[in-house]
Amino acid sequence: MIGIVDYNMGNLASVQNAFLKLGTQTVVESNPEKFADYDKLILPGVGAFGDAMEHLRERKMIDSIKAFAASGKPVLGICLGMQLLFESSEEFGEHEGLGLIEGHVQAFDESEFAEKLKVPHMGWNRMFTKEHPLFIGLDKEHYLYFVHSFHVVCKNKEDVIGETDYGYMFTSAVAHNNVMGIQPHPEKSHENGLKILENFINL
Repeated sequence: MIGIVDYNMGNLASVQNAFLKLGTQTVVESNPEKFADYDKLILPGVGAFGDAMEHLRERKMIDSIKAFAASGKPVLGICLGMQLLFESSEEFGEHEGLGLIEGHVQAFDESEFAEKLKVPHMGWNRMFTKEHPLFIGLDKEHYLYFVHSFHVVCKNKEDVIGETDYGYMFTSAVAHNNVMGIQPHPEKSHENGLKILENFINL
Protein backbone atom coordinates (compact mmCIF):
# COMPACT_ATOMS: atom_id res chain seq x y z
CA MET A 1 0.00 0.00 0.00
CA ILE A 2 1.17 3.52 -0.86
CA GLY A 3 0.70 6.40 1.59
CA ILE A 4 0.47 10.05 0.49
CA VAL A 5 1.67 12.40 3.22
CA ASP A 6 -1.06 14.90 4.11
CA TYR A 7 0.48 17.99 5.70
CA ASN A 8 -1.86 20.54 4.09
CA MET A 9 0.64 21.65 1.41
CA GLY A 10 -0.44 20.15 -1.89
CA ASN A 11 -3.19 19.04 -4.22
CA LEU A 12 -3.44 15.53 -2.82
CA ALA A 13 -6.58 14.64 -4.75
CA SER A 14 -4.87 15.02 -8.14
CA VAL A 15 -1.98 12.79 -7.02
CA GLN A 16 -4.39 10.19 -5.67
CA ASN A 17 -6.47 10.31 -8.86
CA ALA A 18 -3.35 9.69 -10.97
CA PHE A 19 -2.73 6.47 -9.05
CA LEU A 20 -6.40 5.50 -9.47
CA LYS A 21 -5.97 5.80 -13.24
CA LEU A 22 -3.25 3.17 -12.87
CA GLY A 23 -5.57 0.92 -10.87
CA THR A 24 -3.72 1.50 -7.60
CA GLN A 25 -5.36 2.52 -4.34
CA THR A 26 -3.49 4.98 -2.13
CA VAL A 27 -4.21 6.41 1.31
CA VAL A 28 -3.94 10.12 2.11
CA GLU A 29 -2.33 9.84 5.53
CA SER A 30 -2.18 12.59 8.16
CA ASN A 31 -1.13 10.41 11.12
CA PRO A 32 2.67 10.09 11.25
CA GLU A 33 2.40 7.08 13.55
CA LYS A 34 0.91 5.15 10.63
CA PHE A 35 3.60 5.97 8.05
CA ALA A 36 5.54 2.81 8.91
CA ASP A 37 2.51 0.69 7.93
CA TYR A 38 2.94 1.56 4.24
CA ASP A 39 5.15 -0.09 1.62
CA LYS A 40 5.90 3.19 -0.15
CA LEU A 41 5.48 6.86 0.71
CA ILE A 42 4.72 9.88 -1.49
CA LEU A 43 5.70 13.36 -0.27
CA PRO A 44 3.85 15.88 -2.49
CA GLY A 45 3.96 19.63 -2.10
CA VAL A 46 2.96 23.01 -3.51
CA GLY A 47 3.96 26.32 -1.94
CA ALA A 48 6.91 27.69 0.02
CA PHE A 49 9.67 25.54 1.54
CA GLY A 50 9.66 27.19 4.95
CA ASP A 51 5.90 26.90 5.33
CA ALA A 52 6.04 23.25 4.31
CA MET A 53 8.70 22.38 6.89
CA GLU A 54 6.71 24.22 9.56
CA HIS A 55 3.60 22.19 8.67
CA LEU A 56 5.60 18.95 8.89
CA ARG A 57 7.05 20.07 12.22
CA GLU A 58 3.68 21.03 13.70
CA ARG A 59 2.25 17.66 12.70
CA LYS A 60 5.27 15.79 14.14
CA MET A 61 5.94 14.17 10.77
CA ILE A 62 9.65 14.89 10.31
CA ASP A 63 11.01 12.03 12.42
CA SER A 64 8.46 9.61 10.96
CA ILE A 65 9.46 10.46 7.38
CA LYS A 66 13.14 10.09 8.25
CA ALA A 67 12.48 6.74 9.95
CA PHE A 68 10.54 5.52 6.90
CA ALA A 69 13.43 6.48 4.61
CA ALA A 70 15.93 4.79 6.95
CA SER A 71 13.88 1.57 6.75
CA GLY A 72 14.85 1.22 3.08
CA LYS A 73 11.31 1.47 1.72
CA PRO A 74 10.80 3.73 -1.34
CA VAL A 75 10.05 7.43 -0.86
CA LEU A 76 9.09 9.74 -3.74
CA GLY A 77 9.07 13.52 -3.37
CA ILE A 78 7.08 15.48 -5.96
CA CYS A 79 7.75 19.16 -6.82
CA LEU A 80 8.14 20.96 -3.46
CA GLY A 81 8.16 17.50 -1.89
CA MET A 82 11.38 16.74 -3.76
CA GLN A 83 12.97 19.97 -2.53
CA LEU A 84 12.07 19.11 1.08
CA LEU A 85 14.25 15.99 0.82
CA PHE A 86 17.34 18.23 0.79
CA GLU A 87 19.35 19.80 3.60
CA SER A 88 18.32 23.43 3.16
CA SER A 89 16.58 26.05 1.04
CA GLU A 90 17.14 29.76 0.47
CA GLU A 91 13.47 30.43 -0.33
CA PHE A 92 12.37 33.49 1.70
CA GLY A 93 15.28 33.04 4.11
CA GLU A 94 17.37 30.04 5.08
CA HIS A 95 15.41 26.95 6.08
CA GLU A 96 16.47 23.49 7.18
CA GLY A 97 15.05 20.57 5.19
CA LEU A 98 14.71 16.85 5.87
CA GLY A 99 18.36 16.20 4.99
CA LEU A 100 17.70 12.88 3.25
CA ILE A 101 19.77 13.96 0.23
CA GLU A 102 22.87 16.16 0.43
CA GLY A 103 22.44 19.52 -1.27
CA HIS A 104 20.35 22.68 -1.16
CA VAL A 105 17.56 24.54 -2.92
CA GLN A 106 18.18 27.85 -4.66
CA ALA A 107 16.34 30.32 -6.88
CA PHE A 108 16.84 30.33 -10.63
CA ASP A 109 19.83 32.56 -11.34
CA GLU A 110 18.36 34.76 -14.05
CA SER A 111 21.75 36.41 -14.64
CA GLU A 112 22.83 33.07 -16.16
CA PHE A 113 19.98 33.03 -18.69
CA ALA A 114 21.18 33.50 -22.27
CA GLU A 115 17.73 34.85 -23.17
CA LYS A 116 14.97 36.51 -21.18
CA LEU A 117 12.87 33.79 -19.57
CA LYS A 118 10.05 34.07 -17.07
CA VAL A 119 10.30 32.78 -13.53
CA PRO A 120 8.49 30.73 -12.35
CA HIS A 121 9.42 28.05 -14.85
CA MET A 122 5.94 26.96 -15.89
CA GLY A 123 4.71 24.57 -18.56
CA TRP A 124 6.01 21.62 -20.57
CA ASN A 125 9.73 21.00 -20.80
CA ARG A 126 12.05 18.12 -21.50
CA MET A 127 13.73 16.02 -18.85
CA PHE A 128 16.98 14.32 -19.86
CA THR A 129 17.33 11.19 -17.76
CA LYS A 130 19.87 8.59 -16.75
CA GLU A 131 18.95 4.93 -16.56
CA HIS A 132 16.87 4.42 -13.42
CA PRO A 133 13.89 2.23 -12.49
CA LEU A 134 11.65 5.35 -12.37
CA PHE A 135 12.18 5.87 -16.11
CA ILE A 136 11.72 2.35 -17.48
CA GLY A 137 9.78 2.49 -20.74
CA LEU A 138 10.48 6.19 -21.33
CA ASP A 139 12.85 7.79 -23.81
CA LYS A 140 16.01 9.34 -22.37
CA GLU A 141 14.38 12.72 -23.00
CA HIS A 142 10.67 13.24 -22.47
CA TYR A 143 8.29 16.11 -21.79
CA LEU A 144 6.80 16.72 -18.34
CA TYR A 145 4.88 19.59 -16.73
CA PHE A 146 6.74 22.02 -14.43
CA VAL A 147 5.72 24.85 -12.09
CA HIS A 148 8.52 26.20 -9.84
CA SER A 149 10.81 29.16 -9.10
CA PHE A 150 13.49 27.25 -7.16
CA HIS A 151 15.54 24.18 -8.01
CA VAL A 152 17.78 21.74 -6.18
CA VAL A 153 21.57 21.56 -6.36
CA CYS A 154 22.93 18.14 -5.40
CA LYS A 155 26.21 17.88 -3.53
CA ASN A 156 26.86 14.49 -5.15
CA LYS A 157 26.49 14.18 -8.93
CA GLU A 158 25.59 10.50 -8.62
CA ASP A 159 22.30 11.55 -6.97
CA VAL A 160 21.23 13.34 -10.17
CA ILE A 161 19.09 11.14 -12.44
CA GLY A 162 17.34 13.84 -14.49
CA GLU A 163 18.16 17.31 -15.82
CA THR A 164 16.17 20.01 -17.61
CA ASP A 165 17.25 23.07 -19.60
CA TYR A 166 15.69 26.36 -18.52
CA GLY A 167 18.21 29.15 -18.99
CA TYR A 168 20.79 26.55 -17.94
CA MET A 169 20.73 22.88 -17.04
CA PHE A 170 19.26 22.24 -13.60
CA THR A 171 18.57 19.05 -11.66
CA SER A 172 14.97 17.91 -12.13
CA ALA A 173 15.10 14.33 -10.78
CA VAL A 174 17.13 12.76 -7.99
CA ALA A 175 17.69 9.40 -6.35
CA HIS A 176 19.76 8.44 -3.34
CA ASN A 177 19.22 4.74 -2.69
CA ASN A 178 15.50 4.39 -1.85
CA VAL A 179 14.84 8.15 -1.65
CA MET A 180 13.75 9.67 -4.96
CA GLY A 181 12.32 12.95 -6.18
CA ILE A 182 11.05 14.63 -9.33
CA GLN A 183 10.58 18.37 -9.79
CA PRO A 184 7.78 18.19 -12.41
CA HIS A 185 4.22 17.16 -11.60
CA PRO A 186 3.64 13.60 -12.87
CA GLU A 187 -0.08 13.90 -12.14
CA LYS A 188 -0.23 16.75 -14.69
CA SER A 189 2.13 15.18 -17.23
CA HIS A 190 -0.24 12.79 -19.00
CA GLU A 191 1.21 9.47 -20.21
CA ASN A 192 4.83 10.25 -19.31
CA GLY A 193 3.94 11.24 -15.76
CA LEU A 194 1.70 8.21 -15.28
CA LYS A 195 4.54 5.97 -16.50
CA ILE A 196 6.83 7.37 -13.80
CA LEU A 197 4.18 6.71 -11.15
CA GLU A 198 3.61 3.21 -12.53
CA ASN A 199 7.33 2.54 -12.29
CA PHE A 200 7.28 3.75 -8.68
CA ILE A 201 4.42 1.34 -7.96
CA ASN A 202 6.50 -1.50 -9.39
CA LEU A 203 9.67 -0.80 -7.39
